[in-house]
Amino acid sequence: MTFQTPWALVGLLLLPLVGLAFYARERRRGQVTDRFASAPLLHGIAPRPPRARRLIPLAVLLAALAAMLVGVARPEATVTTKREEATIVLAVDISRSMEAADVEPSRIVAARAAASTFLSRIPERFRVAVVAIGTRAVVSSPPTEDRTVTEDALRLLRPSEGTALGDGVALATRVSQDERTEDGTVPPTAIVLISDGARDGGQTEPRTAAERAKKLGIPVHAILVGTPDGFVEVELEGGFTQRIQVPADPETLRMFTRTTGGTLYTALDDEQLAEIYEELGSRLGERKERREMTDVFAGGAAALLLAGGALSFLWLRRVP
Repeated sequence: MTFQTPWALVGLLLLPLVGLAFYARERRRGQVTDRFASAPLLHGIAPRPPRARRLIPLAVLLAALAAMLVGVARPEATVTTKREEATIVLAVDISRSMEAADVEPSRIVAARAAASTFLSRIPERFRVAVVAIGTRAVVSSPPTEDRTVTEDALRLLRPSEGTALGDGVALATRVSQDERTEDGTVPPTAIVLISDGARDGGQTEPRTAAERAKKLGIPVHAILVGTPDGFVEVELEGGFTQRIQVPADPETLRMFTRTTGGTLYTALDDEQLAEIYEELGSRLGERKERREMTDVFAGGAAALLLAGGALSFLWLRRVP
């Protein structure tokens, strides 16, 4: 343990003098009393408390003063704490097929709701980013602890063309690797991919993106949104409408999760949500940091002062 203001510890040298002064005062008080009354009479009228009862409150109060002086010296200690920094990238499919209403009110709305639910449950210190996956993948919100920013990014997601799933996971991986903890290391990361699963376009093959994430130790957890009966309606020239079947396809999502060690979900309840951040927690590890202990000693001093005063009042009917 070290101290930021060690000169305050000089006050500890005065505590023995305080104890001696109290002892001398008690002795003088006894001598004065003995001059005016005999010992048997005093014992019958006002029995003197045992020595221990007179000394214990003093010892407690001296300990309180010692703790107070140590607190003034601003002690610091090296403690081991659990890491709390982690990065989660929400990669959300915004392709045209996500307009299908087989999941009410639509797949895209359900995807935003799943992402928002996840966001509301994870620890506050986790940094969250949003990547939108359409014809190309874009960062809608960089990693941040500000949940308002992330919620706004989710709320602004709108359907697009294409489903570049490989590009989306590759971009999510790059975004996470730019993050650093206070000691300069890359924090543990997880990607949560929310999609109906059907890949359409993109420059990066999903298998390539998955292998890259696996190499960096980033699990891809996937949430499948949609059913085999999904369809979208497309307006044609002449006022006609074409119905296009867009069944949910979990195979690409399953490939991501199997390759990277993630999990495929068809819904996101609290228990499944806990699995994701518990997996992250298992990789957080520990770190050593310098922590000021002033509050500990101040709290201890206050407790000792109260205890010493209470004992003195109960046993001696006075405060030293």
